[in-house]
Amino acid sequence: MKSVDEVYRQLEAGEYTLSRHALKRVVERNICELEIQQAGAAAQVVEEYPTDKYAPSVLLLGFTENGRPLHMQVSLVKSSKVKIITLYQPDESRWHPGFLERR
Repeated sequence: MKSVDEVYRQLEAGEYTLSRHALKRVVERNICELEIQQAGAAAQVVEEYPTDKYAPSVLLLGFTENGRPLHMQVSLVKSSKVKIITLYQPDESRWHPGFLERR
């Protein structure tokens, strides 16, 4: 299993792939590659999913240089690139301030 530190390093370096779902969300939500790298570089774990449907994963929260919050669910499967399962800007009506805890 991949460590969270390895995930951060790969996100910052642009060493990631997007699932089909994540690619759709990136387009819909106008999230650019630089924002993914910035948010991933200093992200923190929000939730862990050790028994996720396909493989263990975690939900991360990171912020872009412009302060845009991004949640990214990433797979912890050992590979040369981290796989982003989904990503989005958290909805303030569904998350407490700081976006670390669901309402």
